[in-house]
Formats: sequence, C-alpha cells, structure tokens
Amino acid sequence: MPSPATAPQPFVIEEYVRWSDVDFAGIIFYGSYVRLFEIAETEMFRHCGLAYARMFDEYDIFLPRKAVHSEFYWPARLDDRLRIAAYVGKVGTKSLTLHFDVLRADAAALGAAGWMVLVCVDRKKLKPLPLPAGLIASLAPHTLTSPSMRLSRFRRETRFGSRFQPRRTGVPVADRSCSRP
Repeated sequence: MPSPATAPQPFVIEEYVRWSDVDFAGIIFYGSYVRLFEIAETEMFRHCGLAYARMFDEYDIFLPRKAVHSEFYWPARLDDRLRIAAYVGKVGTKSLTLHFDVLRADAAALGAAGWMVLVCVDRKKLKPLPLPAGLIASLAPHTLTSPSMRLSRFRRETRFGSRFQPRRTGVPVADRSCSRP
C-alpha cells in the first residue's frame, strides 16, 4: 500500500464560470461542464508530461471520446470560482476512464460530477490500439477509483486561506507531481 505522501491523488484546477457558460438566468449551461472537464483533463495530462501535441506525435495515437456522462447536484452561477478534480478511474487495454468532480471553491459539497471514456486509436486509420505503457505510467499519480477518492480523508489548503474539508458527498483534492518514466 502506498504511503499517504505517494498515494495517487486527483489533479485539481480552478476556473470561473464565465459569461459564455451561463443562460439568461445566470446559471451554468449543462454543456459548459464538458469545457471544464476538458480543461482539467488537458492540464492533468500536461502536468504529467503528456502535452497532447507532443504525446500524439510521440505515440502516434489519438484519444477520442467514446462516452461522456455528467450529473448535476446544485447550479453553478456566473462568476462562481469552481474547483475541478480530475483523475483516472479505470485503465483498460485500449481505453481509460477519466472522472471529474466539481465543487465551488468556497464549499465542500459536490456540485457536479462526470466521466469520459477515451479510446486509444491509431492516427491514420483510427483503429483501436493498446494504450502505450508510458502513458499509463505517467498518469499513475492520478489513477484511483472514484469511491476510494471520495472516501479518503485528505484535507487541502485552498488558495483562499481556509481549510478544505470534504463532506459526506464532497471530494478530497490535492495536487500531485507526475513524472514520465
């Protein structure tokens, strides 16, 4: 069992709800969550040394989405500062599932959650391929199951100076470094 210092952790970003994200009532449009999920995904991969342009060239693959799922628990509003936790929940032979949990930066209650299945494909023929071992290894610091993530009791200082304490439905978050093998 890994020590708490080396245990996998979600990767966390912060992003504001922008004017283009909301409807006339100032509430986030459900499709805007996909934008937030993709920002968190891109930054997690980049943090792990897997910037997409370079990674796609190095491994000669693409990672198109096979499925996208979202659930909503409370409405985010214009100018809310959100924290999006991204982590790999499942690694298959030719696909991986990324999970995303969204909280307001000033609250511990889960506001939205989602997942995406990414399939590894050859860039020329778009046929499924096994996930590269280097990709899997690079994402290991952020690979954990959704239930284990939500049940763990990590606390994290926010940039706002207050303690982040997950509630029963909340999500513990902590940034972790990645290194490529």
